[in-house]
Amino acid sequence: MYGLSLIKQAISLKPVARIPWVPFVGVHGGYLIGVDAEEYLKSSKHMIAGLNKAIELYKPDGIPVSFDLQLEAEILGCKLKWAKENPPAVVSHPLVEGTLLGSLKIPEAHEGRIPLVLETTRALRASHPEIALYGLITGPFTLALHLLGTDIFMKLFDDPEYVMEVMNFCTDVAIKYSEMLIDAGCDVIAVVDPMTSQIDPLSFETFVTPFASRIFDFVREKQKLSSFFVCGHAQQNIEAMCDCRPDNISIDENIPLEFVKEIALAKNISFGGNMKLTVVLLMGDADDAKQDALACMDSGGNLGFILAPGCDLPMQTPIENIQAVSELVFSQYLQDVTRNLEKKESNLDIMNMKDYGQSDKVIVDIITLDSESCAPCQYMVEAVKRIAPHFDGVVEWREHPIKKMEAVSFMSSMMVKNIPTICIDGKIVFVSQIPPQSQLIEAIQKRINEKLKLRIKSKRSEILILGETEKECAELAKKVKRAIAELGKNITVTVVADKVQMNSYGIKKGPAVVTVNYKMKSSATVPSLDVIKEWVKEI
Repeated sequence: MYGLSLIKQAISLKPVARIPWVPFVGVHGGYLIGVDAEEYLKSSKHMIAGLNKAIELYKPDGIPVSFDLQLEAEILGCKLKWAKENPPAVVSHPLVEGTLLGSLKIPEAHEGRIPLVLETTRALRASHPEIALYGLITGPFTLALHLLGTDIFMKLFDDPEYVMEVMNFCTDVAIKYSEMLIDAGCDVIAVVDPMTSQIDPLSFETFVTPFASRIFDFVREKQKLSSFFVCGHAQQNIEAMCDCRPDNISIDENIPLEFVKEIALAKNISFGGNMKLTVVLLMGDADDAKQDALACMDSGGNLGFILAPGCDLPMQTPIENIQAVSELVFSQYLQDVTRNLEKKESNLDIMNMKDYGQSDKVIVDIITLDSESCAPCQYMVEAVKRIAPHFDGVVEWREHPIKKMEAVSFMSSMMVKNIPTICIDGKIVFVSQIPPQSQLIEAIQKRINEKLKLRIKSKRSEILILGETEKECAELAKKVKRAIAELGKNITVTVVADKVQMNSYGIKKGPAVVTVNYKMKSSATVPSLDVIKEWVKEI
């Protein structure tokens, strides 16, 4: 059994002789034929060629026609920033820039880049009738966020009725585009809604469930299959996702597969995922890819599970890594051999971060998949960018996209487990949730205040007046105190009338003055030996 029939069997929760596999080929298709992401997504000719090449190389049971969560938003007035190795990013939000919701129209089949996707679908349907074609649509919450920007998170509380109106419109858009894809030949409609990872279960049930359920009901009426894609740390919403009644849910490496399996199967829903995109498929080798795929297969089992990457493949994912997964899926012998492969030791360079964040500025680190290709990552970076001017010269922010090995090393050194995550001076503060502007400002200001207190303490000083008797020191002590008062300083003055202590300072005759500067070097931590040595050198 192969292709669509195998996918149907898995989704129907019938045991399968072989686990089906669906490589999420997005702009990676452009890499296969030597064109960049923008050229690829703007040409049905390139998309057809790239997907045909992927089918030839990877022998999938199913494949997405297009992986582009900005297509609908562009038609609705969002401006895009194009990149060479990633899908475009939304950089404007019409509903907070003067556009009225009532003026927006549901896209038609001739608008924007929809004709390119439909033409690609029809061509693939004709060439590969046996393969399950996945038609991907932007989930209503993610589309609403494209239209409203991160203001949507405040409006969930301040103006829920308006958010409901926006969600209703975005759901109508999703249903219309789903119908176009089904009519063109898609077998599975995948609702890709990564931004739902940013909200709690109650908000999900209020603002997502009624609308996502409408889409899945529509697909069911059309006698097609559906899937609910999410990425990021969405573990808290898996049960709510299942309650929307899709035929399948698909997750990324942020969520344990065993956790999803237990909930999904209990609700009679199939599930898929969740091979590691960057550390394994992009930056690992063929053995890494096989071992990770096999771990997913062993966890998922042969009931209701579909093997897939955690999200769309990074553009320059090595071809041999994906081919290795394909070979593994089709070969029981290779699976047995891979189980006996010796596990490689990690070559990650783990840094000593114990004293990270001791500079004068407050350092805000954002660990992302890549803000150019991951919507939650993009909006988290934008949230930090937006408030940075409030702290001009005091705060420095940096993005660490884990498509680069040094960023993976930084992530591991910081002990960050989920992306996207915001760290402030080395402390994990916001995990996989975009903070409202007020909360982000409050968290940064709190750290600034802590550093200010530390700096004030570090400048605490003392002046010692030394002599054989207090009378000998009296006049000098009076002048020192007068000088301190006139300068407005907060300095302790101590009179030491003791010949032995005078000698300990190398003073033979008084009165004498010794100034002492106490500088706090650490607090509530045990610094490393190397750091302490540097302090000693300063003395």
